[in-house]
Amino acid sequence: QVQLVESGGGLVQAGGSLRLSCAASGRTFSSYAMGWFRQAPGKEREFVAAITWNLGNTYYGDSVKGRFTISRDNAKNTVYLQVSSLKPEDTAVYYCAATRQGATTFRSLSLLSTYNYWGQGTQVTVSS
Repeated sequence: QVQLVESGGGLVQAGGSLRLSCAASGRTFSSYAMGWFRQAPGKEREFVAAITWNLGNTYYGDSVKGRFTISRDNAKNTVYLQVSSLKPEDTAVYYCAATRQGATTFRSLSLLSTYNYWGQGTQVTVSS
């Protein structure tokens, strides 16, 4: 069982940056692939970024490539999402997710159904 707690969201002007954090419980964090998703009002939850458990390979959704960076610190049981050059359309609740299914490809890690555990979300609001 893994519990995930996100933090770091807030209100920021367009062009600004934030660092989102996701703290995980459990002693086997390093064996989980981690992902970030977001959901804007009235829209479906969409893939943002993921990082594999083994080699730390990273994947990004097309709308955030070059602006967002995912990383992990296994010693701290934490995954981060650095969000930069923010746009009003980045406004959403950002969710952290974890999976032990051994997924290592973009195709699998970009799917909601791949993940077993979810956090409660943190709100990011970008003003124009």
